[in-house]
Amino acid sequence: MTHTFYLKTPNSESESLILFSCYFKNEKKKFVYSTGETILPKHWNKESKGPKARAKFAGVNSLRMQLNRYSEAFMKAEERHKLIKEDFTSNSLKSFFQMEFKKVESGSKDFFGIYDEFTTEKKMNQDWSAATIKRYKNIKTILQNFEKEKSYKLSFTSINSKFHSKFTDYCMGDLKHINNTYARNLGLVKTFLFWALDKKYTYNDEFKKFKKKERVITNQVVLDKEELEKLMNHKFELKSLERTRDIFVFAAVTGMRYGELKFISKRNVVGTTFHLKEEKGSEKEIRTIPLSKVAIHILEKYDYNLPVTANQKHNEYIKIVFEKAGFTHMVQKVTTRGKEVIRKDMLFHKRVSSHTARRTFITMMKRDGKSDKLISKITGHRDMKTLNSYYQVDSDEKKEAVDAVFDISF
Repeated sequence: MTHTFYLKTPNSESESLILFSCYFKNEKKKFVYSTGETILPKHWNKESKGPKARAKFAGVNSLRMQLNRYSEAFMKAEERHKLIKEDFTSNSLKSFFQMEFKKVESGSKDFFGIYDEFTTEKKMNQDWSAATIKRYKNIKTILQNFEKEKSYKLSFTSINSKFHSKFTDYCMGDLKHINNTYARNLGLVKTFLFWALDKKYTYNDEFKKFKKKERVITNQVVLDKEELEKLMNHKFELKSLERTRDIFVFAAVTGMRYGELKFISKRNVVGTTFHLKEEKGSEKEIRTIPLSKVAIHILEKYDYNLPVTANQKHNEYIKIVFEKAGFTHMVQKVTTRGKEVIRKDMLFHKRVSSHTARRTFITMMKRDGKSDKLISKITGHRDMKTLNSYYQVDSDEKKEAVDAVFDISF
């Protein structure tokens, strides 16, 4: 039994859908099945029923591989029915193709339908945290807006160098994403595409060539010991601000992530050590975090039940806390978009967030000469590169280092 491929619209100037076809004599029926692949008719060889031998366009090799898969699947299905001595029918071939290529009825599962399957699987397998789920939801919105605003229909076939250029321009031009934001978002898109490739929804691996913008360590604000004492000793009129301050200081003297603070209770504090079984990375061993006098003071103040609020609310309040405590001096925020360096003067308290506390802990420990290995045992970092990205070197520290090395008598 033979089969062939042909174009749905062979005389079109735009891309045409490629159809698989064969004829079932017993049923007197022509079987036609959409491969989901498209090609410009000028690149199609009518005689060989495939892409022209010398055709050169993005994704041509992946297209050839996909059409070969249909040919192989057809022969496999026919041979299987011979072995089990069952009639090889158009319905059985359709079912085999549906299973082999993981398709459903036409139109019910497009690019974003498969994206939804990807996110649903990850959530059901408990692979993602709430923050990760939110990121992938955001990426879907960005891709949908890109498709609409740039009139670029997204399919696995259209994920090519043209898409990469247009998507980069959209994110960094229209949305004004800096390098780090774009690098993270493109990484999330590629994670989805790797999943789709593994699930055989596509054989187009052009995305592997997509280069992310080099991540740039953005200068961040941190506190030194004197500033931490100033914050801790400030008297706030509102109890809500005092509670927010206490949560921030506790995180700053323990190095804990904001999301980990909710796990603290009398049950997991032994003496002056907090025993944390991480929610992020269930395979990790229990982390022991030493508690300083100020940390113990804050825990006892709230009877070991820290008044932790939602991270977003905390980030709103902590800016007010720092403003009321007198952290109103100007600092410069430096970011990078493509090759452009963007400098913006901002008030110190406007740049503070819950993450500032963890960054402060790491920076203060490193400035005091503590080793990366020791610090990582407390913070839970496995990657030293990530740990060191938290470390902020200030001007005074640089000057002290230079003076110490080049203290030359003259």
